[in-house]
Amino acid sequence: MKNAKKLAADEVPSEYRRSDFGTLVRGKYVARLQARSNVVVLDPEVAELFPNAAAVNAALRSLAEIAKRAGSLRSRSQ
Repeated sequence: MKNAKKLAADEVPSEYRRSDFGTLVRGKYVARLQARSNVVVLDPEVAELFPNAAAVNAALRSLAEIAKRAGSLRSRSQ
C-alpha cells in the first residue's frame, strides 16, 4: 500500500471486503483456552513477597508437601 494513510484501529483498508474474511464467530476458542489455561492472579500485597514465578511455584510446592504430610499424620492418628 503506497502512500497509505494511517488508519484508525477499527478501520479496514478499502481494498479489503468483509466477504474476504468468512463468517466471524465471537468467542470461538474461549472453551479451549479455558480448558488449557491456568492463570492465577495474585493480590498485589502477596505478589510483592515473591520476586518471580519460580519463587511462587517453589513456595506452593513446599506448602503442598507440608499439607500432604499433615494429612498423612491425621490419618494415622484416627
